[in-house]
Amino acid sequence: MSKRLPSSSEFLSHIAYDLVIFGFDGHDLKILILEYHNTGFFALPGGFVRRDENLENAVQRGLTERTGIDSIYLEQFYTFGSVQRYKPEVMEAIVKANDFELPPQHWMLDRFISVAHFALINYNNVSPTPDELSDSIEWYNVNELPDLILDHKKIVKKAHEHLISNLYSRPVGKNLLPERFTMKELQKVHEAILGNPLRRTSFQRKMLSLDMLDRHEKLFSGKAHKAPYLYSFREEE
Repeated sequence: MSKRLPSSSEFLSHIAYDLVIFGFDGHDLKILILEYHNTGFFALPGGFVRRDENLENAVQRGLTERTGIDSIYLEQFYTFGSVQRYKPEVMEAIVKANDFELPPQHWMLDRFISVAHFALINYNNVSPTPDELSDSIEWYNVNELPDLILDHKKIVKKAHEHLISNLYSRPVGKNLLPERFTMKELQKVHEAILGNPLRRTSFQRKMLSLDMLDRHEKLFSGKAHKAPYLYSFREEE
């Protein structure tokens, strides 16, 4: 028996959101990617906005459903509305592969403008959960993504550029690392985002000059080499 798709009386037509969820595994910058059931389609997590909910609440709801966490750094960074992103055959293939009844001219087959957000999340705290149309949601290296539907590759590129442009003006690492971390761990985050190595002394001097960090006790591991200090990002006023 076919399942029924949600009605346009429940959700806003023509408006959607897409999520670029960044994580850091200690070496590489990664994002979460869905694989839709029985299609071979890969995509960013996303969704629609209920008629009785704010956009930001809808995005936070979707983010929590996909990650299992309800307190995550989230930022809106761009709106995608090109007519080239309108490909109803993609959505049609997805819903039919999941045995949904698809009435002619259903609202989910219409053109959508997507308000894109990115999230920064501690990789080790996430329990990735696919949506009801997907078989899986997995972490992928940001530079080794599968082919993505619609303009999702462009969305990822724009989010990555936004992250790079704000790397030294915002505490980006705060959400990708544990609460306390070494300078070496913070440098690894920056190198993963930038895609190139950094000089240790120059990086440390730069970060300390920004007045973003508080220094704490040393991290003693029992080894002979000099123990590094632990740092945390200073709480914003």
